[in-house]
Parts: sequence; structure tokens; C-alpha cells
Amino acid sequence: QVQLVESGGGLVQAGGSLRLSCAASGRTGSNYVMGWFRQAPGKEREFVTTISWSGRRIYYADSVKGRFTISRDNAKNTVYLQMNSLKAEDTAVYYCAAALMPISDSTTYLSRSGAYDYWGQGTQVTVSS
Repeated sequence: QVQLVESGGGLVQAGGSLRLSCAASGRTGSNYVMGWFRQAPGKEREFVTTISWSGRRIYYADSVKGRFTISRDNAKNTVYLQMNSLKAEDTAVYYCAAALMPISDSTTYLSRSGAYDYWGQGTQVTVSS
């Protein structure tokens, strides 16, 4: 079992920045892929970004490319999401997720919520325009 706890959400003005953190505990000895997803009110959960255990493979959704940066510190069992130039449409609950043994490292597969085994409870990000 892996427990994930997100933090760092809040209210920010358009153009501002936030840094989300996701701390993992439990079965953290495994090499797992981490991802961030988000869900806005009335919308389906959507992929934001994912990072491999080594940090060498990173994928972003087109909607956040160039504005968001994912990183991880395996010594601290923590993954981060730096969000810059925030827009009103970034408003959502942000979830981190862990995939222990993904069957593929392709963007197509890792952008699916079904690829992930564990999820955090989510943190609200609200961007005012």
C-alpha cells in the first residue's frame, strides 16, 4: 500500500504561481511512476503530467506545457508540481497518483487514470481572474 498526501493548494490570482507537493508513505521502496491529474467542477478528471522514477521521462498535457513543471525527490518520497502563469481554467482539484508497475511507459498509457494504483485525496487550486 502507498499513501499519498497532497498539499500546497489555495487561491491565487491569474498569472500567479503555486507549488503543490505530494508526499508518499508506505510501500515507497518500489520504483513507481508518479502523476498529477485534475478535475474541475462538472468535468472529468484529466491528465496533467507524469514523471518516471528516475525523472528522465516526463510528459505534460498540452494545456500546461511550458507553464507547469513536475519534479521528484526520491529521498524524501515527494513529488512536486510547480505551476506558473496560472489561468482561471486551471481551477480544479489536483490529485497525485502512483503507478507501481505500469505495463507501458508510453504517454498514451500514462495519461490514463487507470494506469495508476494509488491516489491522494486531492488539493483545491482556485485561480481568480
